[in-house]
Amino acid sequence: MSRTFASLSFFNYRLWFAGALVSNVGTWMQRIAQDWVVLTDLTDDSGTAVGVVTALQFLPFLLLGPVAGLAADRFRPRRLLMVTQGASAVLGIALGALMLLGHIELWHMYGFAFALGIASAFDMPVRQTFVSSLVPQDSLTNAVSLNSASFNAARLVGPAIAGFAVAAIGSGWVFVINGFTFVATIVALWLMRADELQPVARARRGRGAIRAGLRHVRGRPEVVVIMICVSVVAMLGLNFQMTSAMMSRVEFGRGPADYGVVGSVLAIGSLTGALLAARRTRARLSVVLSSAAMFGVTSCAMALMPTFALYTAMGVFVGFSALTMLTSANAFIQTTTVPQMRGRVMALYSMVLMGSTPIGSPIIGVIGEHAGARWAIIVGGIASTLVAVAAALWSLRHWNVEVTYHRHRPRLEFTFPSNVNARDDAVLRLRAQHIEDASAQP
Repeated sequence: MSRTFASLSFFNYRLWFAGALVSNVGTWMQRIAQDWVVLTDLTDDSGTAVGVVTALQFLPFLLLGPVAGLAADRFRPRRLLMVTQGASAVLGIALGALMLLGHIELWHMYGFAFALGIASAFDMPVRQTFVSSLVPQDSLTNAVSLNSASFNAARLVGPAIAGFAVAAIGSGWVFVINGFTFVATIVALWLMRADELQPVARARRGRGAIRAGLRHVRGRPEVVVIMICVSVVAMLGLNFQMTSAMMSRVEFGRGPADYGVVGSVLAIGSLTGALLAARRTRARLSVVLSSAAMFGVTSCAMALMPTFALYTAMGVFVGFSALTMLTSANAFIQTTTVPQMRGRVMALYSMVLMGSTPIGSPIIGVIGEHAGARWAIIVGGIASTLVAVAAALWSLRHWNVEVTYHRHRPRLEFTFPSNVNARDDAVLRLRAQHIEDASAQP
């Protein structure tokens, strides 16, 4: 098997990959249908309302992140995943039933978005850390990247299916279908071979566990840099489902099928970025920062495209740079964090990635409604470029950085001092143990 798909040689990971792919297709179908219903059925093309729905969907990540991370470190991941996936299934089917019965109102959509966000807030950290139970440590970077590939393969087909399904059978049935797709993940979890799961250290019970996770991240400046960069990009730049809806509906006067096509084209670039990341044997900080800057530049270019065809085509480059950044950031943090801290650290990462959306989405929605959809994208693009450049300059100033130039592309090699060397597993393990011991003391 090629290096790109090496993790699929493990039985449990193959089950997980297949189940997650089906579930992710349904999730993307619901996201597209949800925004379209709010924009066209429940409001009069209100970008602000779409922004509020998106904000409520991701607000639980901001409110519950530390608690969700501690749950991921303490509880058995398979059981916790079955609970979160089951809750998401019930909510999806209930929302679909409400829509089909003709009783849906805007406040209902707000409530379901928030409830689904709660389930997702607990699901994401355990979903990310569970991968380390499915493959050996030396395959973790590949497995994380393939997870992103699965998510974006679903994003490739999900929006297109949703666009045509909304036009053909209505949004209510799209919500119901999404609810049943979570069953695929539950079945995959049920069929896994328990004796082939990799042993993973669990966090000890005791006081101060959440504080220990915060202290661990604070002592990792390279992780803090990544989180700051990703949070700004996510807050103002990664609002595709909202900005694409506004551009398709308002700027170009298109329908739901065309809106779905935009999402699929974005996913082509995203899937390419994820698959290329899967070929890397090691995640690099330089890749995170350079791809964040590239995302900002390509987003601005996409916003300025004069026709729908050119706007859609630029989505390939925007999607590629966005997923290269996200996959590299995820892999870097997971592979350089000790197992007993991984759930809490990934929950904090999810907080800055997803929790920044409740802040940014209403802002971008208001900008789109009053200044135009193009400006909503441009503001995010400029902010993403600036934070990437600022992070790179800060890194150059505070760390030993060797700049190696190749003929066709420059590459920055970040060499950390010994006190922040993210690849020194022994040092990290001792540091994490010391933090937990100190935090557990009364």
